Amino acid sequence: MRVIGIETSCDEAGVAVYDSHGGLLAHALRSQVGIHTQFGGVVPELASRDHVRHLVPLIRETVDRAGLRLGELDGVAYTAGPGLIGALLVGAAVGRSLAWALKVPAIAVHHMEGHLLAPLLEAEAPDFPFLALLVSGGHTMLVRVDRIGAYEVLGETRDDAAGEAFDKTAKQLGLGYPGGPAVAELARHGNPRRFHFPRPMTNRPGLDFSFSGLKTYAVNTLHEHGADRQTRADIAYAFQEAVVDTLLIKCRRAIEHTGLPRLIIAGGVGANQALRQRLGEYGLQSGVRVYYPPPELCTDNGAMIAYAGWRRLRAGQHAPLEIGARVRWPMDELPSVE
Repeated sequence: MRVIGIETSCDEAGVAVYDSHGGLLAHALRSQVGIHTQFGGVVPELASRDHVRHLVPLIRETVDRAGLRLGELDGVAYTAGPGLIGALLVGAAVGRSLAWALKVPAIAVHHMEGHLLAPLLEAEAPDFPFLALLVSGGHTMLVRVDRIGAYEVLGETRDDAAGEAFDKTAKQLGLGYPGGPAVAELARHGNPRRFHFPRPMTNRPGLDFSFSGLKTYAVNTLHEHGADRQTRADIAYAFQEAVVDTLLIKCRRAIEHTGLPRLIIAGGVGANQALRQRLGEYGLQSGVRVYYPPPELCTDNGAMIAYAGWRRLRAGQHAPLEIGARVRWPMDELPSVE
């Protein structure tokens, strides 16, 4: 079964083709970083318009890379939420229309389920059940995964997600967009002993997150100590360490709470090398197996949507003819796949 996946939940258009026998045949990404950098963040209307202009050519390019014709596709998967409503509707309209024209089934995919299942594309994929840390620009959550569609959200952010906090802190530090890689690069030159930032919500029970106050702490430190390059590097280092340490503490608690021996890290912040190193060290010390998708599949991409869609289409699920998208979509509303 060959499934094309279409991802347009925010500012990147991703398209991929997954084959149940050949695996991932091709994937391509249209980045909008150049469009949004001048604004310091995503402008939803500009994101939607860029998807309108470039999504169909990107689909043709990806199918060609896979060595296929459109008529050889057996299903279409598209992101239907959560995300920016305009961007989502572009992908949903194109995906649903393509499936109708090809007379093949379509499936609406949950964006975060795509991230959650991305590590299963690897040769050494985790077995169920496992714990997932989903950490991106819009979401930070810990999820117990017993099987596809059987999800229990153990903790989530109460305000800014980790990736969002990276972006906002980067803007205050005068760095580019997206903020995560920019902060990580500047942090390489920081003095690890100069500043120590708080680890939010780690001094109380529970698995929820909060990063808004940490962002404010970084801004206040910048105002107090000045904005020379070394100070900004020291702040970037302290901020990144606080985020990484907070995520590690919460993961450790969740592992202790569930007793699960497998942990996956997915989402854009999952590409952060400091986070990968610390969680890798924790895994070696504790005997917990830690899994990641490759860095290029941590950020939004069509491969994760194609794979998640394939799993659900194979189980006989499909989307109705109506074109729909959801800005918010709780994961516990997803049907299970046996």
